[in-house]
Amino acid sequence: MTQRPYVVDKMISAKSIAARIEALAREIDREFADTDKLVVVGLLRGSFVFIADLVRELDLPVEVDFLEASSYGSAMESSREVRILKDLRGGIEGRDVLVVEDIIDTGFTMHHVIHLLNARGPRKLKVIALLDKPTRREVEVRADWIGFEIPDEFVVGYGIDFAQRNRNLPYIGKVRFTD
Repeated sequence: MTQRPYVVDKMISAKSIAARIEALAREIDREFADTDKLVVVGLLRGSFVFIADLVRELDLPVEVDFLEASSYGSAMESSREVRILKDLRGGIEGRDVLVVEDIIDTGFTMHHVIHLLNARGPRKLKVIALLDKPTRREVEVRADWIGFEIPDEFVVGYGIDFAQRNRNLPYIGKVRFTD
């Protein structure tokens, strides 16, 4: 399949992202100040850059684990069917957990993940998302922390892809088709 030609217009700079992550990390440090170890769960694949930068800013003992859930494949629209492609390696019962998501869009993936993890009995479960598109929400779900609220644009960069491209951009940009 040939991909339509497009360009990426910068929306959020790498400098703005770094500053926001630093501020969010301070809030998370306060929320989990009494933890013996915070289990930081990254939702693959889009959150890997965000989670790496976030955990380096946290002043807490952390354990990192990953969960891969998919509702997109290589499409631009959610299929609304959430599949778990990779589960956590460790248990979270009685533990403090922070779920790290790249973007909350329709809410289907996050809703599914929150219910899945809550069923495992964590002591505390909180969610942080780098990006939030509230105008696209189809399922009621809210992150405890949001990096940036964005309009209904298809975005890439900083770990977020379009058909496995553009994850390596150091900023968040919107996809604009040129044909």
